[in-house]
Amino acid sequence: MSELSAIAFLVENKPGVLFNVANMFRRRGFNIESIAVGAVENPELARMTVSVNVDRRELNQIVEQLHKMVDVVNVKRLDPMRTIMREMLLIKLNITDPMAREEALRHINTYHGLIHHIEPETIIAEISGEPETIDEFIEKMKPIGIEEISRTGVTALEKGRLKL
Repeated sequence: MSELSAIAFLVENKPGVLFNVANMFRRRGFNIESIAVGAVENPELARMTVSVNVDRRELNQIVEQLHKMVDVVNVKRLDPMRTIMREMLLIKLNITDPMAREEALRHINTYHGLIHHIEPETIIAEISGEPETIDEFIEKMKPIGIEEISRTGVTALEKGRLKL
């Protein structure tokens, strides 16, 4: 049975590494649901967090393939019970109707969102949380009128002393 899983790995921070990783997923026929990449404490390394919707066997296959890559330093499947996962959403809403404006502001407040820009016809807000929370918020905003969205993809860290 397929489920959304997160894999974190350290890679060399140099041009072409992201392409090579994405190409490995493509060659093996796995779809990347989201990917977040950024430098870490050591500027020679970057951390990638990839979320994929696969079964256990396929997840093990992905981890094995990542281990074999030259530019990959370390790989870890993140245990969902011991991991904090977050995603950030920027959303532009149509608020020409005063009732829609009020409802949008109420939902943004409920989800502890930030308002970055507001005009008479549109509002841009930021929401962060678990991917399911972001999906839930988007569903609630559909009746109001979504003009545009941008999602960061999942980033994650394991709780406690565990690290990559």
